Amino acid sequence: MNKAVSKVKRIEGVLSPVITPFRKDYSPDAERFVRHCKWLLKSGCAGLAVFGTNSEANSLSVSEKRHLLEKLVAGGVPASALMPGTGHCALSDSIEMTRAAVELGCAGVLMLPPFYYKGVSDEGLFRNFAEVIERVGDERLSLYLYHIPPVAQVAITLPLIERLLKKYPGIVAGVKDSSGDWSNTKSMLDAFAKGGFDVFAGSEVFLLDNMRHGGKGCITATGNINPGPIANVYKNWRSNDADQLQAAITATRKIVQKQPMIPALKTAVAHFGNDPQWKTCRPPLVELTSSQEETLIKDLKAAGFTMPGLNN
Repeated sequence: MNKAVSKVKRIEGVLSPVITPFRKDYSPDAERFVRHCKWLLKSGCAGLAVFGTNSEANSLSVSEKRHLLEKLVAGGVPASALMPGTGHCALSDSIEMTRAAVELGCAGVLMLPPFYYKGVSDEGLFRNFAEVIERVGDERLSLYLYHIPPVAQVAITLPLIERLLKKYPGIVAGVKDSSGDWSNTKSMLDAFAKGGFDVFAGSEVFLLDNMRHGGKGCITATGNINPGPIANVYKNWRSNDADQLQAAITATRKIVQKQPMIPALKTAVAHFGNDPQWKTCRPPLVELTSSQEETLIKDLKAAGFTMPGLNN
């Protein structure tokens, strides 16, 4: 492996799986994407997990993702703040996307397991991740495993993590646990956090618990619209009012997840940023109905929700 260049510092804190803006013809809008990413970093996000679930990543091609990644860096978003999603069903796509991210200087990559075939063995998943690591062949790689069984229907188990850590210490850096099951996150923390394996909760609902048990932050959908208050919990998790701060961000999350999450996030950005084009989702996803939109905005406003600086 190439050892000539030092690794980028690992990201800790709140990361947003950044929503992807589309034009009316469903092509990705790089200009809006750069603008939103800069607002997120300015508003409290420590990093950006672009091409995550909420980015509609699996509705984007590798070439579209590479183009957007290059535009972000060229547009002034630091590569050291990026943790792009690079896991695909096709091994060759995962390798290409991971190599591109490392060469751009990204802090890490967030990797889904290949998710089309269900009931696959840990052996098969180990071979998949191992092939990506070996073929990228670069010591700068920091790979974060992405466990999201409600969507992928393919689990990343504790024995698999243990095997990968043993074979690739320093490369396999952490996990995003989007199981929605705190006991699963805690089992990952108990098993691996003391050994330098970075555990991120997949929702800010678990942020305070995660920090109290040795976690490193969260990678959360609502980081797209509520980065400041979520980052405030991360920064103040040891304070006396941490539970109160946590309750407030959990309440906002509950409002948003009453609606389909991705179009809801886009609707909030469209409304509070006064930019209706943001509502567009790429098929098969569709925008909120007018009734859903009305309920979402009414509930957010009633809770005193704002997105300061979004228009700037």
